[in-house]
Amino acid sequence: MSSEPNPAQGIAGYAALVTGGGSGIGLGTATRLVRDGAHVTICGRTEDKLAAAVATLAQVASEADGSPGAGGTARYVVADVTIEEQVAEAVAAATSERGRLDILFANAGGSLHMGPIVGADVESVRSTIDVNLVGTFLCIKHGAPVMAAGVGTGVDGGAAPGGAITGMSSGTGGFPHRYLFAYGAAKAGIDTLCKYAAEELGSTGVRVNSVQPGIVDDELMAPITAGGPLLDDYLAEMPISRLGTVEDIAAAVRFLSGPEAGWVTGVNLPIDGGHHLRRGANYGLLFGE
Repeated sequence: MSSEPNPAQGIAGYAALVTGGGSGIGLGTATRLVRDGAHVTICGRTEDKLAAAVATLAQVASEADGSPGAGGTARYVVADVTIEEQVAEAVAAATSERGRLDILFANAGGSLHMGPIVGADVESVRSTIDVNLVGTFLCIKHGAPVMAAGVGTGVDGGAAPGGAITGMSSGTGGFPHRYLFAYGAAKAGIDTLCKYAAEELGSTGVRVNSVQPGIVDDELMAPITAGGPLLDDYLAEMPISRLGTVEDIAAAVRFLSGPEAGWVTGVNLPIDGGHHLRRGANYGLLFGE
């Protein structure tokens, strides 16, 4: 089934769900989507952070194109992506207007373990895999059925084209970064999951890709981006030797989510200044190695 892209339309009126949308890359991507006219639901575990993010997004919407109301809208749902019932509730909230979801950015994740494989805490490794890989799986499981072409109503009131899912991977999933094995293995799993989903869901018109950011200057990475040997190591291995920005990643997710990328599926896209061409960062520097 074709997704029937219309590049001239953009994403105005699209329904979007961004997990982990209260800060960092999630909030930056939600900002871009709202600015381009999408109706965005963000979710996360911390209500105060989500409420503040929605206030920011409402301001972005009011300023879009210089006229109030020209942008999209934003709301939040408190949800933990490792809990299936909460993922289902977040998807239901995002689909409430037109009975469908057009964009899903499965962004929520994190690293709960750093260090050598030998001696690693098993529960920390399991938790890292759960929040990244299992959380992304649950988002696809519940999002895909309401993103298929023909489900719900299109933004123009007609038949809806297939939607687009983007998984949040990492450069660590594409090539080794010393002592980040749990996070990297989980992210590699996301890349493979997204390829499997792209193959399986293509007949419904749903596209599935992942992004592999390098080091991004946001609050999560602030202890590294503030400076030091590990940052120096990152920059030395990047052909375009600078920190990434939230906007760098948001622009890529926006492209993959829109009709402009209507023939793009099953791609794991590095956004890292070329870091993937060289070796991964050595987190052993944080351990005095």
